[in-house]
Amino acid sequence: MKRIKNKLAQNQRVYSTLVTVTNPKWMDIYRSLNLDFVFIDTEHIPLNLSDVSQLCHQFSSLEIPAVVRIPDHDPYKACMALDAGAGGILVPYIETAEQVRAIIGAVKYKPLKGHKLEQFLSGEISLEKKLLDYLNAQNKDNLLFINIESVPAIENLEELLAFQELDGIIIGPHDLSCSLGIPEEYENPLFLATIDRIIACAVKHGKSVGYHKGYAAGNPDQMIKWAGQGMNILIYEGDIIAASASLNQNLEYMRLKLGDSIEIEQDSLVI
Repeated sequence: MKRIKNKLAQNQRVYSTLVTVTNPKWMDIYRSLNLDFVFIDTEHIPLNLSDVSQLCHQFSSLEIPAVVRIPDHDPYKACMALDAGAGGILVPYIETAEQVRAIIGAVKYKPLKGHKLEQFLSGEISLEKKLLDYLNAQNKDNLLFINIESVPAIENLEELLAFQELDGIIIGPHDLSCSLGIPEEYENPLFLATIDRIIACAVKHGKSVGYHKGYAAGNPDQMIKWAGQGMNILIYEGDIIAASASLNQNLEYMRLKLGDSIEIEQDSLVI
């Protein structure tokens, strides 16, 4: 993760994609993509801790670090993901400074826990120099991102970005669109203006900011435009999304050419 931290510190762009398939034969494909890191999601994807650990170690062997999104803002789940091999943690649906402070304790000051950690994070006490040096050395390469995906999070964004230990924010487009009252309207001027506002605030605070383009939440040209505004974490689609899109396109092409087009009801997977 040190290389990623250095790139982000220099405001360089990093590229990633969502990983859901645990089959090791996919590793050759991922190696060919020149990814800076991979995004493993345990909030919406049914991966257990053993799956996550296997993926993290497989990618580590390719020198591709893994950022794991935990299911919620529970600090203990962040610790478990780090113990499983994650190099970075993404925490979903963060809205308050208290939530950020608690997750900082898990990611940046692991393995300190309990009342002593709470006192340190609140500023009530200082840690012994030997202990603080140890914690900083142990966690210096751990990355911490939070998802910004609601109106309350945006209202509190200045406060959330004030934490020095926070490495960046990732916009969650689907949940954000719902919180704005315009579900999945990714071309709606309100949605686009909100993204612009988030990027500008992150840039002002010197924090990295990213976006995950899933099934329909934007397009490459839109992400390129946002990159020009300062977005530097670009997470594009994922293995299942890409495979599904390609299969759909080619099967429908054959049906159309052969006169066999049919009406298909398909539920969209939202990530």
